[in-house]
Amino acid sequence: MLGVAVSSVGRWVADIELTPEQLVALQARNPAFNGQRTGARTRSLRARELRRKAQEEGRIAARHADADHAAACMLFWAEGSKARNVVQLSNSDPEMVVWFLAFVRRYFGVPDEKVRIQCNLHADDETEVRRIEDFWLNRLGLSRVNLTKSIVNSVSRSSLGKRRRLLPYGTCRLTVHDTAIVQHLYGAIQEYAGFEREDWLDCLPVVPDDARVA
Repeated sequence: MLGVAVSSVGRWVADIELTPEQLVALQARNPAFNGQRTGARTRSLRARELRRKAQEEGRIAARHADADHAAACMLFWAEGSKARNVVQLSNSDPEMVVWFLAFVRRYFGVPDEKVRIQCNLHADDETEVRRIEDFWLNRLGLSRVNLTKSIVNSVSRSSLGKRRRLLPYGTCRLTVHDTAIVQHLYGAIQEYAGFEREDWLDCLPVVPDDARVA
């Protein structure tokens, strides 16, 4: 229309900043962008429907399940982190963490390679850190392949006399990355307790943390 090269026009307008509205208008006229947006929305809706299906399976299980299933769901409701793609539970009580892991292994057939644990502990040196990590690994029947980098809280000089009050083995965070399992638990919890919580379908995802200790 102007009778000049596109490269010349590009140089003329290089310093012009478009408004957000103008950027949206340009993107709306871009077939490739529109196709990507439609594809992303389709994938998002498909994934949401799979999460809803997993919740319905949890509801059905709750109507026929045993006491262990109900106990695990209530434990997760109380102590678990609420994300849409992971089962995550933290506690300082070894028996609680051991029992919950045994349940997900047995009920959902979770293999050890899908399990991660992270320790949050108080320690003065690496020997103490390793001792506490080994305690949790031994209790849970796992190896160092399953261990992510521990959170270590140093013990200050002012608190040395109060050391006995600290949790001797800190806390252990158990993580299983499996959207179907966590949504099953959400559905079952709602069925057991008789309420609806739509936002559990869309709560924020958790990015996998596979950082290993040496």
